[in-house]
Amino acid sequence: MEATPVSGQIFSGEDWALAEVERAVYEDCAFHDIDWSEARLTGCTFHRCEFGNVRFNAAELSTCAILQSTLRRCNLFGATLTDCKLTGTQFSDCDLRPLTVDGGDWSFVSLRGANLTAVGLAGLRLHEADLEGADLSRADLRGADLSAARLKDAVLKGADLRGADLDGVALRGVDLTGAKIDIAQAGLFARAYGAVIG
Repeated sequence: MEATPVSGQIFSGEDWALAEVERAVYEDCAFHDIDWSEARLTGCTFHRCEFGNVRFNAAELSTCAILQSTLRRCNLFGATLTDCKLTGTQFSDCDLRPLTVDGGDWSFVSLRGANLTAVGLAGLRLHEADLEGADLSRADLRGADLSAARLKDAVLKGADLRGADLDGVALRGVDLTGAKIDIAQAGLFARAYGAVIG
């Protein structure tokens, strides 16, 4: 039985630490100064919601959808996101480390300027994601779908990009010092800098 959507509500100052929530649906809601530390959210949907100063410390989000939403100054320290869909969601001034991500679809997400140093994003769908200026140093991006992602001024020092889909990515100006790439990607980078492979 599907949950009745909660629509247009404002939640502020709530202590929902350790809460266990399943299949809740929120639309056009706002969450301010909420403590969701160590909470377990399963199959929940947040559509066009706003999160401000929400603490997801050590929270577990499984098969949740956070769609076309905004997270500002939120803390995801030690959080785990498993098979979550974050299509079109924007992160601003959020603490995203350390963070465990296991699968999911983060297409069209905005992580502009985010610090994702050493975060594991292997296999994640990041199609057309905005990663401009993001620090992805030592990040694990093996097999990730980065097709058409924006990586202008991004830092990928020591990142593992092997098997990642980089189709349509503007690669010039991306700092790849020490990054691990495969043979096919080496050709893409060479062509991006004007080399003719023959």
